Amino acid sequence: MNPEQIKYVDEAITQRHSVRAFLNRPVEQETILDILNVAARSPSGSNTQPWKVYIVTGEKREHLIQRVCQAQIEQFLHPEQDSKYQETFAYYPEKWVSPFIERRRENGWGLYSLLNIQKGDKEKMAAQLLRNFQLFDAPVGLFFTVSNAMGIGAKMDIAMFMQNVMVAAKARGLDTCPQAAWNHFHSIVLNVLDAPEHEELVCTIALGYADPDAIVNNFITPREPAENFCVFVN
Repeated sequence: MNPEQIKYVDEAITQRHSVRAFLNRPVEQETILDILNVAARSPSGSNTQPWKVYIVTGEKREHLIQRVCQAQIEQFLHPEQDSKYQETFAYYPEKWVSPFIERRRENGWGLYSLLNIQKGDKEKMAAQLLRNFQLFDAPVGLFFTVSNAMGIGAKMDIAMFMQNVMVAAKARGLDTCPQAAWNHFHSIVLNVLDAPEHEELVCTIALGYADPDAIVNNFITPREPAENFCVFVN
């Protein structure tokens, strides 16, 4: 690659961030397929290409949002029923340790401060959480699944595939937000999508055009410099 090409690749990566407010502007099916075809060049163990993607728009999107939002509201009102919906795999650790807990807190309170959500304001926190299950108004929801016959490596493969999806989308002027929150309601999601029983929901990506006037989209999380997490071994 020449310097100009490197610049474009770097910009697509570094300018990507999680967008939490989208415009009511449709995304062409041809564009979505183009993004997925490019992303499919992602590596996978023994070229298994274990990913499957459900592209949810229109009436099916509205139905899915309604079902999951209702379930989330019921859990907020009746926390004793929390065990009704469980993730199929633990995304976060049971016990947080440093420095990860500090980064998590910085992320959470940074977002809440921008949205004027005070500590202890459970109703506003619940409303913001609900925004996840509205896809932040994005017109497209991408739901990534894997066969439960596959091992943990398949999730690594899908993670790389998803990164390609988000970078390819950014290069085309689109924005994204990866959302593990949907996994909590995987039983509803997979039912609405009419997915086979052997499929497991891994993650969801909201896809669309960012709302430039939404203050929440000013929230850009920091990154540690490479010097802080790399070790040269000569």
